[in-house]
Amino acid sequence: MTLEIQTPALLFSATSLILLAYTNRFLTIAQIVRGLKKTYDQEKTKDIYLQIKNLNLRLSLIRYMQLFGVLCLFLSVFAMLVLFLNLQTAGIYLFGVSLFCLLISLGLSFWEISISVTALRLHLQDLME
Repeated sequence: MTLEIQTPALLFSATSLILLAYTNRFLTIAQIVRGLKKTYDQEKTKDIYLQIKNLNLRLSLIRYMQLFGVLCLFLSVFAMLVLFLNLQTAGIYLFGVSLFCLLISLGLSFWEISISVTALRLHLQDLME
């Protein structure tokens, strides 16, 4: 089995866009947390505390999503370097690990989105009743 040097390069644009989306999510949630923290300092309600706790979990997940996304990109570049040096087997394994990192990143993204949807449903539950 052979792997062309262009194959790992296919992940560059997709991974870059995913990392940009993750960064935007992180910045948005960080801004919400800052606002809620100010409100919590004034009101100290359990509802606000639980929201901050939920957002803190989501921030942690986004951090790991970014970590595995960057690791995917790093390993893709490393696989290209190894393929350039005509080390096919190592290049194939590195590219495989890179794809696995991308899979982990996307799985964490799904988890973070499901937490977000659940929180929004709880927030809107009083309107449904």
